[in-house]
Amino acid sequence: MKTIATLFTIAALTLAANAADAKGCIKGAVVGGVAGHYAGHHGVVGAIAGCAYGRHRAKEQARQQQDQQPGQPPIDQGKL
Repeated sequence: MKTIATLFTIAALTLAANAADAKGCIKGAVVGGVAGHYAGHHGVVGAIAGCAYGRHRAKEQARQQQDQQPGQPPIDQGKL
C-alpha cells in the first residue's frame, strides 16, 4: 500500500512541478495532509486531495477577480 501511495505522490508532484501552476497547492496540501493524518493515517492521500482542491480554489478566485476588473464588459453581454 505504501508503494502505491508513494508512486501516486511522485506522479502528483511531477504534474504540479511548475511553480506558476502551484498556486494554492502548498496550503491545500498542508491542510489536507494534517486532516488525512488524523482521519486514519492517510496523510499522503489527504495532501494530494488538498493540493487538488487548493489549486481548484485558486483558479476559481483568479477567475472571479478577472471578471470583476473595471472597464471590461460582462461576459454575457456581447456587441449588439
